[in-house]
Amino acid sequence: MQQSTSTMPQSGIMLKPPVMVTVKDSLYLTDMLSWNLLAMKKAHFFAQNTQDAMIKAQLEKCGQMHQRHYEQILKHLNSNAQPNIQN
Repeated sequence: MQQSTSTMPQSGIMLKPPVMVTVKDSLYLTDMLSWNLLAMKKAHFFAQNTQDAMIKAQLEKCGQMHQRHYEQILKHLNSNAQPNIQN
């Protein structure tokens, strides 16, 4: 199958996302959201249950990073959502 040069140059990097998300893509996005949410929750839990202030700070920082990643994925998905409403 030949790829269009406007979307898939020789380097293999897509210049723009495809119009349609496949089931496999959707499952991968769901996994990414789940992994980030779980990592965020675990970091918060361990930060609440540690005595060392430096470790606590690093765990909170880690949890915040995963929360930002989660929110960025959601923001990207929501900004590209195009409702199929016809009047």
